[in-house]
Amino acid sequence: MLKKFTIAVLLLLGLLAAAPAWAIEFKPGQIWSYQTRAGEEASKLYLARIDRGLGSRAIFHLYLDGLQLKNPKFPGGEQDRLVHLPISREALEASVIQLLQSDAAMPDISEGYALWLLSFEQGQAGVFTIPVSQAIQHIENAFNAPPPQQ
Repeated sequence: MLKKFTIAVLLLLGLLAAAPAWAIEFKPGQIWSYQTRAGEEASKLYLARIDRGLGSRAIFHLYLDGLQLKNPKFPGGEQDRLVHLPISREALEASVIQLLQSDAAMPDISEGYALWLLSFEQGQAGVFTIPVSQAIQHIENAFNAPPPQQ
């Protein structure tokens, strides 16, 4: 009897150890700290919108501030925010550290969201499935890539 009880407890503990990923409840209006790139430790992640039903999984739409994103099209060659970043739940879960605020007023992502949605519906845009810091680096690399040869 004690052996069966011990096995049941060990199985339950194993399930609980694997549970943190689905224990996070994401809602629009949340502000999170996240695993940032070096030098951007003060950056915040704003969960501005969640779309369910556009694809096979929920899509999370972020606004990020406190960045040092190299972008030659911005004055001074650097932008301090991303006004829209679509990302998967798994990538978001892998990125967030601590919930800082709930039910906060969110920055306006409508312009970036509308451009993304149009492209998404035409099959020309997707959703990041890598952690937020890697997505930011990917975007920075794209901003600074040499123009394609014609």
